[in-house]
Amino acid sequence: MKRARLLFLQAMVMVVALLIWHVVTAYPLLGDVKTIQFFFSTPAAVIGRTWTQLTGTEIYYHLGITLTETVLAFVIGSAAGIFFGFTFARQELLAAVFDPYIKAANALPRVVLAPIFALWFGLGIWSKVALGFTLVFFIVFFNVYQGVREVSPTVLANARMLGMNERQLFRHVYWPSALTWMFSSLHTSVGFALVGAVVGEYLGSSAGLGYKIHEAESVFDVTGVFSGMVILMIFVIAIDSLVTLIEKRLLVWKPQQNARTV
Repeated sequence: MKRARLLFLQAMVMVVALLIWHVVTAYPLLGDVKTIQFFFSTPAAVIGRTWTQLTGTEIYYHLGITLTETVLAFVIGSAAGIFFGFTFARQELLAAVFDPYIKAANALPRVVLAPIFALWFGLGIWSKVALGFTLVFFIVFFNVYQGVREVSPTVLANARMLGMNERQLFRHVYWPSALTWMFSSLHTSVGFALVGAVVGEYLGSSAGLGYKIHEAESVFDVTGVFSGMVILMIFVIAIDSLVTLIEKRLLVWKPQQNARTV
């Protein structure tokens, strides 16, 4: 499919969604209009509030704090996930011993950990980074672990027959195999790193996008809540686009599937 056509279809999805939102909140189809707008606001009001915030200066202070927390959680969580994913995939005994503990830790509801992290690290950025870390780490860990385990035994046998040592196997066999899995997890991890930061701010902080959303919610400012959510979505798309650029750079060797022109 041509890129122009794809962009057009993506834009049409947004237009249709906004149109439905406008119709529901502007006409008494589901009840009193004022009541509906109290709970759902209107697309015009949300877009106007978002534009006002983005053209102002205050929101960038809060955005900077959330960005710092998100990037730290994403980088630290991804690095730890990649390291331990490779280590456990290459050490079967180690993976077998820690398997039940990793699964048990992954099963813990992250929201339950937020108050504990606030107690341990205070209400500064590190409690939010810790919460984001727990969300990112396991996603990257399991994907990298599976990516390394998926290496073909035949490829490994041939590489060893050609005289490759462990370092060369890591660089030319294991690493390329895990890259696709790793970047698949990183795209998901971007959103979860932001979720950790925002949830942590929502539960206890004095700055950040989560704090702004909580502040708007506390005074029943639905427009402010939706506006904060829109800014969060823009934020995530920007970071995910950066990850995509890095992915294309590192996976330049991988054959690209030719999209069928419709």
